[in-house]
Amino acid sequence: MSYGAVIFDFGGVLTTNLDNSARAFAQECGLPDDAYLHAVTVHPEGRRLYAELELGNINQDTWNAGIAELIGIDGTDLMRRALSTLRPEPLLVEAVRAIRRAGLKTAVLSNSMGTSPFNPYEPWELTANHDMVVLSEQVRLRKPDPRIYQLALEGLGLQGPDCIFVDDIATNLPPAQALGITTIHATDPTRTVQQLRGLLGLSLTDSHSTQETR
Repeated sequence: MSYGAVIFDFGGVLTTNLDNSARAFAQECGLPDDAYLHAVTVHPEGRRLYAELELGNINQDTWNAGIAELIGIDGTDLMRRALSTLRPEPLLVEAVRAIRRAGLKTAVLSNSMGTSPFNPYEPWELTANHDMVVLSEQVRLRKPDPRIYQLALEGLGLQGPDCIFVDDIATNLPPAQALGITTIHATDPTRTVQQLRGLLGLSLTDSHSTQETR
């Protein structure tokens, strides 16, 4: 099957593991390892705050203050501090380059972590390195709302079966599948690249990668 684009989630796909960064931040604050992670992914108020941030209904400063109150720490610039150990995932960064060199499009579809006062996306230069970037706060929709996947397809000028979508959160995959998009659950960078290689017929680590005969 021939594809025209690969759509990537940001955190935990193009970056190193978000849970590991969350645990490192908790340790830095002198908290139990999973304290911050629990606050943002399990605690009802923390989950609500994150959803509101992703939709652009609250700003990052409000989120910082709310999460800090839940775990009893100073909220000053909390998002920046919490993501201080996040780094590009080298295998996926190189895969993106190889995919684009082969003439395919790439896009980023991310539930936003806010962009002000701290913009976690800025070091990645996403608009320069991808054909399209969709951040949930900018379109006021968040995964797994089917409409945000449709926006990505429309921006790429492609249909669902023309695309692959890569995300580390399993619940974000079914709406993409319903649109005919092939999905990859990103649980390990090496495995993710292997799956992309198998679907695209590309060598995703060679700087001279070209489309292979299928």
